[in-house]
Order: sequence, then structure tokens, then C-alpha cells
Amino acid sequence: MKTSPFQSEDHFLEAISARFPNAHPHMTVGRGDDCAVLACPETMVMTCDMFVENVHFRRAYFSPQDAGHKALAVNLSDIAAMGAKPVGFCLGLAGPPDTPAACWEGVLDGMAELANRTGIPLVGGDLNACSSMVISITVWGEPGESGRLFQRRMCHPGDVLFVVGELGLAAVGLSRLESEGPACVKNWPEAVAAHLRPEAKLAQGLELSGFRGVRGLMDVSDGLARDLPRFLPEGLGAELSIPEDMLHAEVIRHAHATGRDPAELAVIGGEDYALLGACHRTLFLELYGRMPDMWPIGQAVQGQGITINGRPLLSRGFDHFG
Repeated sequence: MKTSPFQSEDHFLEAISARFPNAHPHMTVGRGDDCAVLACPETMVMTCDMFVENVHFRRAYFSPQDAGHKALAVNLSDIAAMGAKPVGFCLGLAGPPDTPAACWEGVLDGMAELANRTGIPLVGGDLNACSSMVISITVWGEPGESGRLFQRRMCHPGDVLFVVGELGLAAVGLSRLESEGPACVKNWPEAVAAHLRPEAKLAQGLELSGFRGVRGLMDVSDGLARDLPRFLPEGLGAELSIPEDMLHAEVIRHAHATGRDPAELAVIGGEDYALLGACHRTLFLELYGRMPDMWPIGQAVQGQGITINGRPLLSRGFDHFG
């Protein structure tokens, strides 16, 4: 293992070049000039997220590969929520100058594996020094075959609200990692994986974009309790019905062990990177048979407020500035 840091920016750039191809149909001119030159689609979507040490991850239980993977995956989840497909990305990296080269190489390995699997090129970026590790990524994409992109606040009263993916599982992983460290993976393997290595629902978002009756979609990153009000139009609330048997077994086990209600734990916990959507009831029955990880969580209703299993939902979950 290389315990010494990179000796120069050039050595850092060599590590990047070894892992990310510099030729792609999207790039007319690749990395190495003042700017990349891109062959852009007529319509694009774009998103940017920062992944900051001791805010979004801790090196005590994130491997460098985990950090690199998740930093890119959370951006790809935003692309999935638009019903789009990713096309390329830019990368900004900063951290302490004495960070071992092997650590940065692990970050790049985790990111490159996901980027290459997704088929998107790294077109450029920036390097800098600072007191903590920071990974900043900008991803852009284009509409799928349907040509359609999703927006929030488009659902109607009576629409089925649904989720593609798990709720609360990543929050359980975070809680267990914080209290027990990496050893908790033995008893909480899927929760730990959900927190450290989320997978964006890109294929599902593209498939849903082909159904006109799906009225909206969004990425659930801050927890359903905080994200659902951002999804609903003005004047609409929601009646959520989340029976215990719809939740992952590790969510239920953690809730019982900590004296919490499993459904409330599921909607308050963040970093799910599931997709929240709305559609007409008849369409939902068709979609439910096509998409194994899709499940109903309730319906949109006229009026303000959100209830869960007949009780008002009072907690709003996580807020960086709260």
C-alpha cells in the first residue's frame, strides 16, 4: 500500500488518466486542454453534489472505494429521478496534502468502476488542497427514448404514491456503523451496503419515463418525510399507508431493537436514493407487475398535511442547515 502522498499534481493526474478513458463519442476534445469540447444533445439535465468528509462520510468506516462510488452514485440518482440517462461528468477533488496516494487511488477506483459500468466519461475537473476530503461531482444527461423528463409537483388528488427501492435501510446502516463501526456488517449486511454503496435506479427511471400516466418522479435523499412535501403540488397532502411487512427485515429488526415505530423510522431516515413517484391508480396496477422493487406507499389527497398509518407525520427528518 502506498502510504506516501502524491508528490505532485502531475502524479495525481496520471492516476486519473490510468482509470478513466479519455476518448468517448460525447467528447470531441477530451481532458488535457483548458476545456473539454462536448457533443451535446439538444436537451440536457444537469446536477451537482458535494461529498464532504465528516458530513457525508467518515473514513473510519467508508473505504476509499466506497467514498468514490457513493459520490458518483448520489449524482446519478438525480439523473434517474428525471427519467434521463447520464452522458458525462466533471470531478473536483480536494483534501489534506498528506493524504496517502493509495487512499486517493481507492477513491478513483470506486468511482471509475461505476462510471465505466454506466458508460459515462470523465471530461475534466479540478484538484485542490484543504483540511478535509471533499469530492464534488457534476453529472449531466439526456432524455431517454421517450423524450420525456419528469418534474415534481405534477400529481393529482387520488394518485397512487409509490416508491422504487427501500426506505429506511440506509439510515439503519448509518446508525449501526456510527455505533458499532465496520464490524456491524456481519449482522446488518444489507443496511451497511445501502449506506456505503447505493445504486441509482437509472433503468427504472428510464422505464417509467415511457408511461405518460406517471405524473412525476423524484430522488429520495433527505428522507421521505422531508422530500414528499417537495414533491406534492401546492394544496395537496398525502395519506401514507406503510405496513410493517412492506419494509426490509433489517429496518424492522433495528426499529424493534431501538424502540421505534418501523414505518416512522422508514420515512424519516435519509439517503435512501429510492425513487418517489405518482401515477393514476389503474396504471399503478400495470407497473406493479413489471417492476419488482416498486411498492405503494399511499395516495395524494386534497388539503395540507401528511398522515402515516392514520397518524399525523410530525417529524420532517434531516436538514443540513436545520
